[in-house]
Amino acid sequence: MFVIIGWVVVFVCVIGGYMAMGGKLGPLWQPFELVIIGGAGVGAFITANPKYVLAQAGRGFKSALKGPKYTKDDYLELLSLLYAIFKLAKTKGMLAIESHIERPEESSLFQAFPRFSADHHAMEFLCDYLRMMTLGTDNPHELADLLDEELETHHAEDAQIQSAYQTMGDGFPALGIVAAVLGVIKTMSSITEPPEVLGKLIGGALVGTFLGILLSYGFVAPLASAMGNTFAADAKYLGCIRAGLLAHVSGYAPAVSVEFARKALMSKDRPSFFEVEEAVAALPPV
Repeated sequence: MFVIIGWVVVFVCVIGGYMAMGGKLGPLWQPFELVIIGGAGVGAFITANPKYVLAQAGRGFKSALKGPKYTKDDYLELLSLLYAIFKLAKTKGMLAIESHIERPEESSLFQAFPRFSADHHAMEFLCDYLRMMTLGTDNPHELADLLDEELETHHAEDAQIQSAYQTMGDGFPALGIVAAVLGVIKTMSSITEPPEVLGKLIGGALVGTFLGILLSYGFVAPLASAMGNTFAADAKYLGCIRAGLLAHVSGYAPAVSVEFARKALMSKDRPSFFEVEEAVAALPPV
């Protein structure tokens, strides 16, 4: 939502300021300049990126528009789920959670937390590491290395998408110059025309440079930045799970393990200690 608001502010201020100075909108209407710049930018985008990034480009765009996926309520539910799992593992042993993690979609434990259960990626991430722990993985340092490696891979995949948009945005000013040069070439073929005709042609050519710079710094580059911020915020969800798992495998009590997980969250999304305490106290017996 804020991306769209920002785009509107950019457009209104640039065009409104131009008109306030007495500028006319007619000379700015150069659709073929936009075709040259936009088409070349999209073509370069396709050329520069692998199939995976192209397939995920739409997801990145939607993420930037919608903002971070997880709210404080989502994190509170996640912390409650982690507490329930850790308490079950502490009281009845790790094998007690085996039936839940093998078929999580049928598990009464997971189904009590519908927001988490609807997140396939987070579900798979948590169940994979719980399964490893039931198989005997109990070295927190080795587990931390593996968790970090997977999270780093996840971050690198998201960074590829952001970088693709950023690179396209960085290229628009140069493509604007290409469009402007083509406009000048067109103008030179009409050099015998009167000054008022040449002025119109030169003005149309300069619109290419204007559009390239505006698209880059006013629209695409801020979009890429918003995309990176959204990816970073959403990554905290898996980071929260990581912190809780490492605390649990290190031997801490469920309440302490959940506190480790809570502390991994950004302050704007982090439930208070007492909110978590109240939420876990309301959980049904495991």
